[in-house]
Amino acid sequence: MGIAPPADTSDATLPPTTAAPPSDPLLELAARKALAQAGEDPRATERQHAKGKLTVHERFALLLDKGSFCEVESLRRHRATGFGLEARKPYGDGVVTGWGTVEGRTVFVYGHDFRIFGGALGEAHATKIHKIMDMAISAGAPLVSLNDGAGARIQEGVSALAGYGGIFQRNTRASGVIPQISVMLGPCAGGAAYSPALTDFVFMVRETSQMFITGPDVVKAVTGEEITQNGLGGADVHAETSGVAHFAYDDEETCIAEVRYLLSMLPQNNRELPPVVSSADPADRPGDALLDLVPADGNRAYDVRGVIEELVDEGEYMEVHAAWAPNIVCALARVGGHPVGIVANQPAAMAGVLDIRASEKAARFVQFCDAFNIPLVTLVDVPGFLPGVDQEHEGIIRRGAKLLYAYCNATVPRISVVLRKAYGGAYIVMDSRSIGADIALAWPSNEIAVMGAEGAANVVFRREIAASQDPAATRAEKIEQYRRELVHPYYAAERGLVDDVIDPRETRSVLARSLAMLTAKHADLPSRKHGNPPQ
Repeated sequence: MGIAPPADTSDATLPPTTAAPPSDPLLELAARKALAQAGEDPRATERQHAKGKLTVHERFALLLDKGSFCEVESLRRHRATGFGLEARKPYGDGVVTGWGTVEGRTVFVYGHDFRIFGGALGEAHATKIHKIMDMAISAGAPLVSLNDGAGARIQEGVSALAGYGGIFQRNTRASGVIPQISVMLGPCAGGAAYSPALTDFVFMVRETSQMFITGPDVVKAVTGEEITQNGLGGADVHAETSGVAHFAYDDEETCIAEVRYLLSMLPQNNRELPPVVSSADPADRPGDALLDLVPADGNRAYDVRGVIEELVDEGEYMEVHAAWAPNIVCALARVGGHPVGIVANQPAAMAGVLDIRASEKAARFVQFCDAFNIPLVTLVDVPGFLPGVDQEHEGIIRRGAKLLYAYCNATVPRISVVLRKAYGGAYIVMDSRSIGADIALAWPSNEIAVMGAEGAANVVFRREIAASQDPAATRAEKIEQYRRELVHPYYAAERGLVDDVIDPRETRSVLARSLAMLTAKHADLPSRKHGNPPQ
């Protein structure tokens, strides 16, 4: 676990037993509440601001609707003794818990108060978090944690460690039941980093937030490697390299505003549908630009995000893990006012192939959407899985199967659209009709096949090409023959493997009508305790 930072306690004073004359209980109450919010040391707030960080109450003011925050246990104090703790018992014990609303809907929150014990977790601190987590699960409302703490309070020993265990247990119990969002606004070290890792989404702020199991000093002592805190576990590291962070922003205000936007597209819990909003963008708006966005030449790259912008309401979407595994795009958006999850191959990065990271990224996103009743739209333009010794040795079979499992297990409405090419096992994995897509569509430019015509001809007609007096001409002839007989756009449609071949300009309209038709979809999974997905 992390270590509580050196104390800010040189001039801290124990809050008085009575903050006002006992004869006026209302004044005493007001004084105690004011002391709880201000913290034990006025200079601690200044130090927090000097680091470019807001206080926990300022953060709640940005996250929640004005005047909606209701705090729980603001007067809680720890009961630990030893190491000077008995002389320092600030109200709140370094964490603020409660609930409020975001766009009128209930959200439960807790946030570390770095001004008190550096936000380090002790027994009372943990108990407050446990309580608000239990309330969120019981009420069926999202939980947002604002993380800015130094880890376990070492002065409380094993009691602090047990507190983390209770948080992890509740994170797991809430998984797939209520949305859980972790917002990293300061340090998060040691085992404390596992709670965010158990939640659905992790937001980080550049320069001020870090996550790592062992800090730079330990790394240097054990391995001899020298690295800064941000270099080891900063926002960009986790957004681009490790995949721990789903979103990274430059400042707290933007970060928290994006948390509000994410919440606006999520249901309160797994028993509700996501919120529908009115949209001024006509559902049957034609997408003329789509004809130029996707080149007919399968070897030419393009940015699939342009396609997504044409298909969704007002061109607005929220991309998840934008900087990690960029060869696949996962995004939340709306079509006809209804939230949808979009999974799309990205030809602008690695030609849109599926590899280990892309498979794991998309699998987790599919599982999240399925857990919270968000329909899935899959845009397919995939040349296959990435070949290579490293991919095979690192488990592309096992880890690529995660995406296959996630789609096969999903019971939400599922629509797939083949934009251009769909080759081999990657075609099957990208929510093909054969693994349960409710509606499978294709554009006239689609090529659905075991492999590209060039590669297939080399295999199927190997002897004829080798024996030919003009191998190049024979090869070209056989490529055209294979393409004409097996790779033409209507081969899959003739066999019922796609429901329709559509005009690209009508894609948004077809999606909107199909999603409306599937709104009441109900599918039962076999009776079981749980599946055993590939790991």
